[in-house]
Amino acid sequence: MNLNSRGWNFFGAFICYQLLVTAFYFQYVDGLEPCPLCMFQRVAVAAMGIVLLLNAIHNPPISSISNRIYQILGLLTTFAGIGIAGRHVYLQSLPEGEAPACGAPLDYMMDVLPFMEVLQTVLTGAGECAKISWRFLGISMPGWMLIIFIIAALVFGFRLFKAFQQPKPL
Repeated sequence: MNLNSRGWNFFGAFICYQLLVTAFYFQYVDGLEPCPLCMFQRVAVAAMGIVLLLNAIHNPPISSISNRIYQILGLLTTFAGIGIAGRHVYLQSLPEGEAPACGAPLDYMMDVLPFMEVLQTVLTGAGECAKISWRFLGISMPGWMLIIFIIAALVFGFRLFKAFQQPKPL
């Protein structure tokens, strides 16, 4: 099975699109307000979807340099997502009194602080991220996103491994 075909890339981009639609559904229809870490996870999903969509449109040969670049970019987006979702799951696993204090709202921080300082503040603080407001099969949304990012990283890693293998003679 060729996991690096155009169809699989379009399918992966579609899954990213559906994850974002689901996030917006929970925000605007169900009224679940996203925390700063949720917003950063959305950015990671969108970036992964863009990489997959560009790979599908370009459709380079498996052993080409451009395909390797797509796989590396995909791995970078999934590693960012794993880091953010992992931090989110960690905050949710803390006992109730040990979660960091809530900071300023994300939109205010983005207006006032430089981006790197906002990123550092969100990843070290964000007590509102410790609140669990939704579960499915006993796993919170950040837990599901962590699972999705890990699966995506494994797929990108496998595809990168295949891209570095020499084509076998017929």
